[in-house]
Amino acid sequence: MRETRKATLILEDGTTFEGKIFGYEASTSGEVVFNTAMTGYPENLTAPSNEGQILITTYPILGNYGAPPRGKKESLEELIQSGQIHAKAIITQDYSCEYSHWQAASSLEQWLLEEKIPGIYGIDTRALTKHLRENGTMLGKIVIEGDDNVEFYNPDGENLVGKVSHKEVEEYGAGEKTVVVVDCGTRYDIIKSMTNRGVKVVFVPWDYDFNTIPYDGLIISDGPGNPEQAEATLNNLRKAMETEKPIFGIGIGNLMLSIAAGGTINKLKSGHRTHNQPVRLCGTNSCYITSQSHSFVIEASTLPADWEEWFINMNDGSNEGIRHKSKPFAAVQFGPDDSDTEFLLDEFVAKL
Repeated sequence: MRETRKATLILEDGTTFEGKIFGYEASTSGEVVFNTAMTGYPENLTAPSNEGQILITTYPILGNYGAPPRGKKESLEELIQSGQIHAKAIITQDYSCEYSHWQAASSLEQWLLEEKIPGIYGIDTRALTKHLRENGTMLGKIVIEGDDNVEFYNPDGENLVGKVSHKEVEEYGAGEKTVVVVDCGTRYDIIKSMTNRGVKVVFVPWDYDFNTIPYDGLIISDGPGNPEQAEATLNNLRKAMETEKPIFGIGIGNLMLSIAAGGTINKLKSGHRTHNQPVRLCGTNSCYITSQSHSFVIEASTLPADWEEWFINMNDGSNEGIRHKSKPFAAVQFGPDDSDTEFLLDEFVAKL
């Protein structure tokens, strides 16, 4: 029998859930959110969009296929979405100490220990998810038995884009066309999707003035938090829109394009975090299953007259993409690289 310490999740409304710690033994705090995907915990843990968040997995088992090797191919991690775990902690109903997968390099617990990330198991995640779904996303803290208490932490009050963005200009791939990818919290799959299409990628920090360098197209990447905190990105994006070169936003890039155009954003009650969010292409009956991880959403009614909704969510009717009616500007709230919407990246490249 493995020995574990007790840990308590305390929500800001005073609700508590008791469980046991695995991984790194340290109290922590953040925004408590749930992800309804059945698989993909290595990708979710390393997605920069989960910076500052305590992640709940609604699928009841975690760790059964271990953790992938951390190895780079052409300077990018091959099997995870960034160079580190970004979630503050992870919560599951049951943790599997034994793992089996042909690509596994270690247990999930060993990986969490290496990166100093705590996990909790033994919590009724169904009841916890239901509580958040009914009452909305909340701040929370994990306090381990015998440790000092910690303060609540609200990631929305911090510029998370600037926190997760890399610091230097980097180049990937080769080709006749050049795309600038602005790192607001980029998943590496976005860069790979471009280089696989024969495009040279210039990967720039969130606050880099890319308008000073030559390029054929612009991608504003996905990322965490409130996009209004990233003023430098928004200002550079407004300048880029004056050139009318192709622009494509992903995730937080969809929100930034809306703000730069004059639209307004709001925060969803409990966010969209899953691998199976259905979206509909506006004006058609075509629906697509998408991967998402976001808290904020565009208020479609605030878009200027020369913009239109491109995709909408079939579950709650919220916006999932926008596009300009005449200029080559478009964006989606989901990840087009890991769903059946990869054709959107082909359309973007065709415009370069």
